[in-house]
Amino acid sequence: MRLVTMQTKSGSVHIGALRNNDTEIVLLDSVASSMLELIDGGADALARAKSAFAAAATVLKRADVTLLAPIPRPKQNVMCLGMNYVAHAIESDLARGREPKLPEFPVFFSKALNSVCGDGAEVPLDPNVTSQLDYEVELAYIFGKTAKNVKKEDALSYVFGYTILNDISARDLQNRHQQFFKGKSLDNSGPIGPCIVTADEIPNPAGLAIKLRLNGEERQHSDTGDLIFDIPTSIEYLTLGSTIEAGQIVCTGTPAGVGMGKTPQQWLKAGDVMEAEIEKIGVLTNKVVKA
Repeated sequence: MRLVTMQTKSGSVHIGALRNNDTEIVLLDSVASSMLELIDGGADALARAKSAFAAAATVLKRADVTLLAPIPRPKQNVMCLGMNYVAHAIESDLARGREPKLPEFPVFFSKALNSVCGDGAEVPLDPNVTSQLDYEVELAYIFGKTAKNVKKEDALSYVFGYTILNDISARDLQNRHQQFFKGKSLDNSGPIGPCIVTADEIPNPAGLAIKLRLNGEERQHSDTGDLIFDIPTSIEYLTLGSTIEAGQIVCTGTPAGVGMGKTPQQWLKAGDVMEAEIEKIGVLTNKVVKA
């Protein structure tokens, strides 16, 4: 299923599932009032959602609603992996004047809840805050059940589904504060969507084509098979000694091609349109606007 959270013109918020080449949305109000409630309902709720989708009691046109982030207000900060593609890890070190070195262990950090927004949301650029705003297309996965001390061989059974996240980053703030959190947590700097594709439709998340276009020009292009730490490995490390709740969003890193890695470096500016695309999921589109 291709699950979405939407807002109608009257302001009401619902969850639903896309159909007919993503042009229509079947409402799933009879199953759950929110995406987190659906996830918390486990396999039974998902089975009921599939039945409701087949019955299609109420169908809306996608053009008549506004898509929000699939989980508009996550339970916790979005968890992220840094420098998790070989070429991006190298370009990041070179951009900072360091000798390239691949991480021995996953580099985890988080994005604050205020960063979360959806497909079509505007990304503000305030020159008083940052002059080095950058894009990062990433595959994200969502935990479908509470997890702790998960072994790699069992890890994918904990995944509810997959989505796209654009990990928009203020590089000057990253360097100034010497860590990722502040530079990754500006308002609307974490667009997510357009949908969550349930794990049964992507049984193997490795090898998905991943790309980002800026104003129609391809800037990033790779596939998820190039991850240094694949999803099962990241789940094993993340849950080691730590309880991760159902509904937790985890993004897996970005491939090479970010603005920081260009010569000369190229930063986002007002009016830029980013299209983050991942095979089998769709396209997440957001515009940069002057704040």
